[in-house]
Amino acid sequence: MTSNQTLTRNIAGEIVLSENPGVVMKKWREIFMIRQCDIARNLRISSSVISDYESGRRRSPGAIFIRRFIETLIYSDMKNGGGMVKKFSEGLKVDAILDIRDFLSPIPADEIIEAVEGEIIAGEDSQLEDIWGYTVIDSIKAILELSEKDFLGIYGASEDRALIFTKVHFGRSPLIAVKVTHPKPKMIVLHGLSPKKVDKLAVKIATLEKIPLIVSKIRSEDELVKNLRGCVS
Repeated sequence: MTSNQTLTRNIAGEIVLSENPGVVMKKWREIFMIRQCDIARNLRISSSVISDYESGRRRSPGAIFIRRFIETLIYSDMKNGGGMVKKFSEGLKVDAILDIRDFLSPIPADEIIEAVEGEIIAGEDSQLEDIWGYTVIDSIKAILELSEKDFLGIYGASEDRALIFTKVHFGRSPLIAVKVTHPKPKMIVLHGLSPKKVDKLAVKIATLEKIPLIVSKIRSEDELVKNLRGCVS
C-alpha cells in the first residue's frame, strides 16, 4: 500500500467514524488549505453541496463521495508541491503506526486516561493539558523501522497530542526517543506492561521533561484503539 493510500484510508476512517462527518471534512479541507469552490470544480458539483455537507444541512456523504473528496484534496496538494501530503504521509508509511487521529477540538487529558484505563506513573494534575490528538505506535516496529525523520511524522496535525506506545516491556526506549527528539507530546501512554514494571529511567525522563506518563491496563491493542476512537468527536 502506498503512503497516499494509507493517508486516504486514515482520513476516510476519521470521517466515517465521526458523529459529525461534515465537520471533519471541513477540518481536512482547511488543513489542506483548499477552497470549497476548488473542490467543487474538481468534483463537478456546486459549491453549495460542499457547504451543505460541512454544515450538516445535507445527509452524511456516501463512501464513493468521501473517497473522491479525499482524492481531490491529495491531488490538489500534489499539484502545488505536495507539502501537506508529505507531512502526513511520512509518518504513516510504516507499519509502526497503528492508529493516528486529530480531534476537531481539544479534549481533557483525563478523558484519554479513562479511555486507556490508565494509571498515572509520573506527572502532576497541573501538567495534564488538553489533548488535540493521539498516535498509537508499535514500539517494537518503531525501534526497527522509524528514522528520526519518520518519528516526527507521528505528530500529525498537532504537537499537542498523546503518544501511545504498545508492546512495551520496560518503557525505557520510548522515553529515550521522546527525550532526544522535538517536538514533545503532551502525554505518553505505555501499553503491554504493569505499572510496577516501568523502568525507573523512563519515569525519571518523564519527570524531567514534565510529560505525564501513563500505563494502560487494557488487555489488547484492538480494545485500546477502539476506546481511543471513542474520544474522536
